[in-house]
Amino acid sequence: MKVCTDACILGAYADVTEAEPTEAGGSVQRILDIGTGTGLLALMTAQRNQTAQIHAVEVDDAAVEQARENVAASPFAGRVRVWHGRIQDFVATKPYDRILTNPPFYTNHLRSPDSAVNRALHTDELPFPELIEAVVRLMKPDGQWWVLLPPYEAETLSGLAKEAGLHTYKRLRVRHNAQKPIVRVITGFSFGAGSPIDETLTLYEPRKQVDWRGNRLAETYTSEFRTLLREFYLIF
Repeated sequence: MKVCTDACILGAYADVTEAEPTEAGGSVQRILDIGTGTGLLALMTAQRNQTAQIHAVEVDDAAVEQARENVAASPFAGRVRVWHGRIQDFVATKPYDRILTNPPFYTNHLRSPDSAVNRALHTDELPFPELIEAVVRLMKPDGQWWVLLPPYEAETLSGLAKEAGLHTYKRLRVRHNAQKPIVRVITGFSFGAGSPIDETLTLYEPRKQVDWRGNRLAETYTSEFRTLLREFYLIF
């Protein structure tokens, strides 16, 4: 699967860099990436947190091979390990401080002829209740779970997660520009209940349609997007 802007935002935004121990426990040293694909989130996390051990789980054969190649070619090969299999069957020796997920979310949409695309985009192999069950089983009591979904699916997941004792404590709503609707929501969950913190990220500045010569102008990224992604995008 191709690297997408949405996943890059999740990798840059999720809280994985807590350096000092908290009152409830230790610093962030164990991180799990569920459905790692090509390893993007695992590698971004390794870049942001320079001491954590990162475990990445992926069910697709070709994606696992690609993720392992990417990890091996990175400076973080000693701290990132890729497992081949379903998260439902994954067994950890210790729970995780942070869990990141960019899950499949289509339920009743037309299928692709490509089985790998279907696994990545459709919930059949990882329904939300089974994903939540895995997170509850694998996360520390003071841990955080970060998820990227479209708005409707994010709301659905939040309701199911609450029933399992996972509460929304932070949301980042992502939109193309100020005139467009929200297209993605990054949600941070924890076992502690409280009032969620809501933020919005706009990707592009308002665009002038044409310059003085009549040429169509390209959109430019907002300063907030540049700040968030400058450690990962070479163009910044």
